[in-house]
Amino acid sequence: MYRIRPPAVAGTFYSDQANILARDVTTLLTAAVPQNDIPKAIIVPHAGYIYSGTTAAAAYASLAAGRGKITRVVLLGPVHRVAVHGLALPDADAFATPLGNIPIDHNAVALLNTMPQVVTSAAAHAWEHSLEVQLPFLQSVLGDFSLVPLAVGDATPAEIAEVLNALWGGPETLIVISSDLSHFLSYETAQAVDQQTAQRILELHGPLSHEQACGGTPINGMLLAAKRHHLQPILLDLRNSGDTAGDKSHVVGYASFAFMEDADHAH
Repeated sequence: MYRIRPPAVAGTFYSDQANILARDVTTLLTAAVPQNDIPKAIIVPHAGYIYSGTTAAAAYASLAAGRGKITRVVLLGPVHRVAVHGLALPDADAFATPLGNIPIDHNAVALLNTMPQVVTSAAAHAWEHSLEVQLPFLQSVLGDFSLVPLAVGDATPAEIAEVLNALWGGPETLIVISSDLSHFLSYETAQAVDQQTAQRILELHGPLSHEQACGGTPINGMLLAAKRHHLQPILLDLRNSGDTAGDKSHVVGYASFAFMEDADHAH
């Protein structure tokens, strides 16, 4: 039986109407300024599009030139509802959004199933938004691709970096790390804290705490892998919900980064 993981937050984090969703994503992407080169990896936020869509689009706009070249996306995000020991694959053959179905890369799944830090958990993915909200952006910029979705729980940076290294591939593989920054600080405090966090990411200087970034665990693994593969991070956008659609008393921070391959070390 072909198993499809249906969208859990369509209609709340983003529109559940395909034509409206496509229009919303296109509008966000059109307003963004793409990088000259295609990133190997990106960090993007995962709030509702009204809050963090502009920041996410700043990274996704740079992937348009990868359409037809990027055919596999390795997507990591933190768990918000179900505790996981390690990194969790879904028990599914495809992820659905209002824009269509995205097939799971079963060759990658078979490889990851040999690694002790990787488990399978349908429950971890069933209501998890950190991965799902990235999918309409990816569908819009890349078209057809296969997906390796990993819901990250209690895992060390080394364990996550090992998974990323195993799936690194060449220009056909994109790595996406889903994370917001600080949560529920005042506007001014959040600006200061998030600026410091962004600087640490730019310096590849982990580990980050979950107070600095809710996806600190997958980011920490990404920072290790980025060092090993000589990636150069670029800050694309940094703001918070007080800048977009929320009040300024309790805000959530958002940033997007592109990780570019050093010409001397690229595949």
